Amino acid sequence: MPELPEVETVRRGLARAMEGRRIDGVRVARRDLRRPLPPDFEERLTGRTVTAVGRRAKYLTIGLDDGGVLLAHLGMSGRMIVDENGPDAPPSHPLANHEHVTFVLGNRTFVRFADPRRFGMMDWVADDALADHPLIAHLGPEPTGAEFDGDRLWRLIEGKRTPIKAALLDQRVVAGLGNIYVCESLFEAGISPRRLAANVGPARADRLARAIRETLASAIDAGGSTLRDHVAPDGELGYFQHRFKVYGREGEPCPDCDCGGAVRRIVQSGRSTFYCAARQR
Repeated sequence: MPELPEVETVRRGLARAMEGRRIDGVRVARRDLRRPLPPDFEERLTGRTVTAVGRRAKYLTIGLDDGGVLLAHLGMSGRMIVDENGPDAPPSHPLANHEHVTFVLGNRTFVRFADPRRFGMMDWVADDALADHPLIAHLGPEPTGAEFDGDRLWRLIEGKRTPIKAALLDQRVVAGLGNIYVCESLFEAGISPRRLAANVGPARADRLARAIRETLASAIDAGGSTLRDHVAPDGELGYFQHRFKVYGREGEPCPDCDCGGAVRRIVQSGRSTFYCAARQR
């Protein structure tokens, strides 16, 4: 599933293609995504102008000039594809396999949502009701936001008797983090993924908050990580996978570490965790 840096990369590509432009038409090939499309989905969006393309955790938020918001999630395999075919592109441009929703913009640019597994979703919600949407209301703070620091993180995890790895993957604690960037951030902060969240303490929480922000910033700068399905709207791949320190590197020498050992892999809550047992305590 795309994590925060991948979704942010998609957001930036969509912002360039959609902001300030009118949606001339919406074509739906199938409505049965993870959540069925609203029955009036096409009518709600057609004729509206996109005012801003934002992101909340792993969700895309596309603001419209009528006070509505298109809320979208890419699921496990979803992609947003920007297809600039020029002023003569016909409105009946054929849909490829697994392309479920197409937006025709005023400049004859097509924005297509393709999702082979159909775990993605789209919904319309009023802007003033977005924070209370059932998919959004429970989310914790944005780790890229100005309010996210060591003190805030420590207050969020203080007293939790779960491993810090599990606590960070809980979207109610921190929004948008996934397995890749939690592993990488814990390595950078020198914190064991086995350590109980309650035992992290304020000093480690400060290191961890900085590591999370720096890891995410580096990943966004690299266009995210392309391991399976992630591709930017313009077709560009992400390159952060070439900067992984521990994720997916089981048995390889620990980078930036003189422990003389290798990256280890354990399974926590059914998911692989990669770490250095010497560096991370």
